[in-house]
Amino acid sequence: MHTDDGALAELLNTCPDDTLIVGIGSTLRGDDGAGPAVCRLLPGEVAAQVIDAGTAPENYIQKIRDRSPHCMLIIDAIDFGAEAGTVAAFHPNELDPVISSTHALSPRLFVDVVCRGTRTTAHLIGVQPAQTELGHAMSPEVTKAVRRVADALAARFAH
Repeated sequence: MHTDDGALAELLNTCPDDTLIVGIGSTLRGDDGAGPAVCRLLPGEVAAQVIDAGTAPENYIQKIRDRSPHCMLIIDAIDFGAEAGTVAAFHPNELDPVISSTHALSPRLFVDVVCRGTRTTAHLIGVQPAQTELGHAMSPEVTKAVRRVADALAARFAH
């Protein structure tokens, strides 16, 4: 795990143009909506393909496998014990496959299923949530982090 904007830029520089960006999370649970919030900021800003998978990324497994991207970037709120709004780049094997989340399928298992038998490599961009309670708005720290991630993606995958 690497936790600064330089590490994020370094990760993005390793991603080929054939990259798929997938946002995961619940917009009804405050900061858990970080992934979908990033996806909402990207249309018209990036040449990369973008999927807002919400809380059911398993519904997109076959669609992603059919596209067969070289790289998949998953953006999700992940509690890794840092200050709220901290952005970290993870390799999927750094996450516990049975991590509890608001998603039916953990991010690690999602990656394992999508990438099995394909050329796709995956990386996770995690945003440290302040809170993920039902009915709460996104915190100011995570709102700023969402903008930083979207700006970094737009800079790397600009048309």
